[in-house]
Amino acid sequence: MSRPEYLSTPEAFYDLDEAKKYTQNSRIIEIQAVMAERCIQLCNLEDEPCLVLDIGCGSGLSGEMLSEYEHMWVGVDISENMLNVAMEKGTDGDMYLNDIGQGFRFRPGIFDGAISVSVLQWLFVAAKKDHNPFKRLQTFFQCLYTCLAAGARAIFQFYPDGPQQLEMCISTAVKAGFKAAVVVDYPDSKKRKKIYLVLCAGDGDLSNIKPLTNAMEEGEEEFGEEQKGDERVSMLSKKSKGIQKLHHKDQRPSFKSKEWIKNKKERQRRQGKDVKADTKYSGRKRKINFN
Repeated sequence: MSRPEYLSTPEAFYDLDEAKKYTQNSRIIEIQAVMAERCIQLCNLEDEPCLVLDIGCGSGLSGEMLSEYEHMWVGVDISENMLNVAMEKGTDGDMYLNDIGQGFRFRPGIFDGAISVSVLQWLFVAAKKDHNPFKRLQTFFQCLYTCLAAGARAIFQFYPDGPQQLEMCISTAVKAGFKAAVVVDYPDSKKRKKIYLVLCAGDGDLSNIKPLTNAMEEGEEEFGEEQKGDERVSMLSKKSKGIQKLHHKDQRPSFKSKEWIKNKKERQRRQGKDVKADTKYSGRKRKINFN
């Protein structure tokens, strides 16, 4: 299957049908929630309410996870259809129609952090005659650096089409003033492998970031420990300055596990919401009927 950014512009690709799919397809919703929650964790925004920028907010799925963590958020997206769907379902955040490649004008230092899921790879495609991927990346990172508070993090889950694109992101971000690190979760899993670019504005600390490892899919060949994952991270970042190599193990509740549900209910209770009591069925997997 061809990558969507090579098929069309984001405005055309995310038409009304595609936009509605993001609020109706349970698989898409689950994947988006997992990646958004991971971005929140890497952004170090789990402890207290913050103001967060959701870059490429789409139909508001990432924003819903931010709201669950009691954060206020502002979203930007280039697709009017996606934003309309988000507004129709009553999404909490403030959202703006915006091409991030042209930058944005928020007050300096206003955001405590930023997250982005499956967006950054679109900036590498010159969808229009006047598009220059390097200049668009440069403009984007400069504007992002300006609107983040000192020490704030920006987390990008994205799908680089080869190490050259990742290197280009890292070098451009570092020139804009960011510290940068690359996190590869589940590097030995074909299905669960995800790449995150972690940026920090100013002199913030990135030493406590840990990739998730040793989560092999059933039937996949297992490599010894996390050696191969370490090699991949080194290959992607060895040419860039300011990159911290991160090769640690981490354990956290899996999406919709009993512990994950328990933590979610505790957050909702703190928000004053009416939450059902825990039972022996909490966290039990149920078959999904797509008919």
